[in-house]
Amino acid sequence: MLEATNVKTLDKVVVRFSGDSGDGMQLVGNIFTNVSAGIGNQVSTFPDYPAEIRAPQGSLGGVSGFQVSVGTNVHTPGDSCDVLVAMNPAALKQNVKYVKDGGVIIVDIDSFKEADLRKAQFVTDDPFKELGIKAQVLEVPVTNLTKEALADSGLDNKSILKCRNIFCLGLVCWLFDRPLESALQFLRRKFAKKPAIFEANSKVINAGYNYGNNIHASVSTYRIESEPARPGIYTDINGNTATAWGLIMASEKSGRPLFLGSYPITPATDILHELAKRKDLGVKALQMEDEIAGVCSAIGASFAGNLAVTSTSGPGLALKSEGIGLAVIAELPLVVIDVQRGGPSTGLPTKTEQTDLMQALYGRNGESPVVVVAPATPTDCFTMAFEASRIAIEHMTPVILLTDAFIGNGSSAWRIPEADEYPEIKPRYITPDKASEIGWRPYTRDEQTKVRYWAIPGTEGLTHRLGGLEKDYNTGAISTDPVNHEKMVYTRREKVARIADDIPALEVLCNKDADTLLLGWGGTYGHLRTAAQELDCEGVPMAFTQFRYINPLPANTGEVLRRYKKVIVAELNTGQFADYLQARFPDVRIERINKVQGQPFLVSEVKQRVIEIINKD
Repeated sequence: MLEATNVKTLDKVVVRFSGDSGDGMQLVGNIFTNVSAGIGNQVSTFPDYPAEIRAPQGSLGGVSGFQVSVGTNVHTPGDSCDVLVAMNPAALKQNVKYVKDGGVIIVDIDSFKEADLRKAQFVTDDPFKELGIKAQVLEVPVTNLTKEALADSGLDNKSILKCRNIFCLGLVCWLFDRPLESALQFLRRKFAKKPAIFEANSKVINAGYNYGNNIHASVSTYRIESEPARPGIYTDINGNTATAWGLIMASEKSGRPLFLGSYPITPATDILHELAKRKDLGVKALQMEDEIAGVCSAIGASFAGNLAVTSTSGPGLALKSEGIGLAVIAELPLVVIDVQRGGPSTGLPTKTEQTDLMQALYGRNGESPVVVVAPATPTDCFTMAFEASRIAIEHMTPVILLTDAFIGNGSSAWRIPEADEYPEIKPRYITPDKASEIGWRPYTRDEQTKVRYWAIPGTEGLTHRLGGLEKDYNTGAISTDPVNHEKMVYTRREKVARIADDIPALEVLCNKDADTLLLGWGGTYGHLRTAAQELDCEGVPMAFTQFRYINPLPANTGEVLRRYKKVIVAELNTGQFADYLQARFPDVRIERINKVQGQPFLVSEVKQRVIEIINKD
């Protein structure tokens, strides 16, 4: 006889899938996220890859994780999880610290043999007691049940074992009352060319779901609240894909063909992969021989009239610095995408940080100002990639788009926008008639914005040359005149500064009348906003804002900062944005919360530090 099932109703729940690098945790995490987004839940994910290429199977260093929060008012993947799926002892040991007291841990007990325990460095034969677990442990013979489900499939043992993750997915879908049909559609698309593999996974996911139905144990199940969503077509999208799609939208809206010159580098390579698929939309994506070739090919494409983009991470941004300087002095539109990761040097290739800000702002020789923007969420990568392209084209300048591994690999539910929701992008073309009328030269510019005109090669009467040597302000010819050089330096600087008139004002959220303002920039948005909201609800008045435009800053930045007695800047570095703001607004008292561990903030640690800062005076 079945015992009564304990049903918990929550506004959001957090699930963490963990296992060996080859156990398919990212796949099942993505499927569960897609299914949840498809039924109207908000989602936020955190894929946690190991830095090792392939650590020994079953070892602590080889554990791969995928955490997702689903429900309402979801801004982060969660500090801790309600349910942990652990495919082996190493996964359990590495991830048990994330499980809430009273949560559920699902383990493949078939993988908890003595040899497996020793690989994970357990010293006893009872890992659950050794770890002092305070959660409900569901010991499931996943391996054997998967083999039984596929006994007549004709698959070899290795292929059968690869389906264990799908059994766990079925069990988790039962636990959260997720419809299997959506998951099956995902699997059907993924294995469209391998029908035998699809059939095997179809059997296994149903076996996992049915096991949950028939389980002879009392284990908590969850009902997740949802809220009405804006009508439209929704999908789960990660930041790198959203970035690629935002560039495509910008190409459509500007009438300029999209060119990407890039070189593979973690965690930015998915942007190259996605754009390489889009020949049907006129995208030209070239994998160049190195980072320098990537940026130089993009500069050439920009000169030829393309929306030109190059993508990279921190080490590649360093290599591209001279090329970006060329685009600055040539005053050509260029979008440079930096998906930040841990450093310096090779550092932590699969982990997240915000440590490239100063490099983006100042990492070039000479006075070389560029626009710097940063998306706040995975879905915001679409908007800010579009915005970076708009600014680059309309203001004839390089723009650096600073995303990071957390939002680049992480995903959220996204409503696919209609084309008319984004404005037309208006290139600063010069026509032969206009050129003749004003006596055009290569650096003739609009004196109100300081933006020079874009002459498309091949247009009759617009023959011109650009290059890295300084140019005369009036004629565009090479000039070494000291006074002219200084004028050009200040002109390029002023052109970027005036873009502040063409970007949104800084908006304050939460309790605008509080004495303390918590702020950040880029991908820390979800954690900081949640911390501010929770503090305000707990009686600690808190205002919050997040910067997406960094150079230039929004025009009202000084006015906003001076409203508050304390301004707390939280960022995943040692204080780069805090230093940047303090230099510009020396009369503002700025406090700092910093973390450089290759991991995103926890909401709890931000709240604790904010309270410490407030109470220290």
